[in-house]
Amino acid sequence: MTNNNASRVRTIFRAKTSKALDRLEDPRETLDDSYDQQVKLLQHVRQAVAEVATAKKRIELQGQEMGARYQRLGAQAAEALAQGREDLARAALERRAMIEGQVAALQQQFAALDRQTAQLQERERRLTDQVAAFRIEKETIKATYTASEAQVRANEAVSGISATIEDVGSSLDRARDRVAQMQARAAATDELLSSGALTDVTAAPDADIERQLAAVAAQAEIDRQLEAIRTGSGARGTGAPADGSGWMSIGRAGA
Repeated sequence: MTNNNASRVRTIFRAKTSKALDRLEDPRETLDDSYDQQVKLLQHVRQAVAEVATAKKRIELQGQEMGARYQRLGAQAAEALAQGREDLARAALERRAMIEGQVAALQQQFAALDRQTAQLQERERRLTDQVAAFRIEKETIKATYTASEAQVRANEAVSGISATIEDVGSSLDRARDRVAQMQARAAATDELLSSGALTDVTAAPDADIERQLAAVAAQAEIDRQLEAIRTGSGARGTGAPADGSGWMSIGRAGA
């Protein structure tokens, strides 16, 4: 093989190799893939916001139901005492005291979900802004790359410049693509920072004594409420709406 033939083979090989690499490393496709990944992350965050809002609504409905039952038990205690059935009045007040503890737990869960909703909504807002900004930059880079590619091909067709000159532009485009990928990964890691509630399962010392003291205090509170009903000052419970919509205030009026 002569030197001229060998040179032509090397030129053809470099040209075909360069075209194959362009197809494999097209920054426009890579940018579109990165954008699609960010859109999926945004969809996951929005789904999480909807799920937390649904959980909040369920807790709210449970609280309203317990609030209505709380009011009914107060009215039943007053009616039983009026009929001389102190035993029934005491039983109704004991059940109402149990509901107070359940409502307090619901109030804590509701407050925790409310904080989590605010955090997720803030992450959704930031991620939405990032996706919008990335989309603008993506389309700008794609348009610039397409125009540059067309210009390079036109210049090569006219002047016969070797295709190896495109390596500089390809390196720049790959660098921009890596920056875009890092932006997508940064958005993904930000979404993964969603906080979870940690429960302390260790038992407190002297827990049995605390429970007994709490039981004594609960009985004393029931005796106080019975006396209040006798004197007419607590005949209708806390005075919250009978439909239970004031469940968030249960247990706070006498605090």
